[in-house]
Amino acid sequence: MTTIVVVKKAGQAAIAADTLVTFGDTRLGHRFEANSKLFKVETAAGPSYVGVAGTVAHFPVLRKAMTALPPDQLRLGSKDEVFDTFTRLHPVLKESYFLQTKEDENDPYESSQLSAVIANATGIYGLYSYREVFEFKEYWSIGSGRSFALGAMHASWDKARSARELATVGVHAGCEFDKNSAAPVEVFTVKLKT
Repeated sequence: MTTIVVVKKAGQAAIAADTLVTFGDTRLGHRFEANSKLFKVETAAGPSYVGVAGTVAHFPVLRKAMTALPPDQLRLGSKDEVFDTFTRLHPVLKESYFLQTKEDENDPYESSQLSAVIANATGIYGLYSYREVFEFKEYWSIGSGRSFALGAMHASWDKARSARELATVGVHAGCEFDKNSAAPVEVFTVKLKT
């Protein structure tokens, strides 16, 4: 899977990810393809960076679906805006990209089958399968290396001077201990609105 983190610290939001792709037991490292688990989308409020964990198919599908939305429908500046945007995207993912929405027989809602994090000038957000949205105050991580990243960021919170530094620490921990994460690490930052 992956290690992706979002951090908010010292007036800055950061998002970072490893660059390894796996297919079962096969690893496709950065040496063989410039893998990126992060992408930028332009909204009326400015740029947002999105990171996605899960199947490799999510990366091009979500990037294309989000960038195809009209600018007035692509809003990511609050929990409600993230929820509304991904609620609008759900039928597009089903109809245009053939998303399979069933995870379990007892699903309360159709699943969007993804975990994502977002960083922009308004903060850091997480999105899960049933379009649950969280706005994090300090940091969070998704993917198979998330536990290692969360532990490293927790231990380094007081020492790190910036969101970028803490995000890098988190992803490097995932790369060190998670078999499905590997360097190099990709990081993007944005200045937070005051």
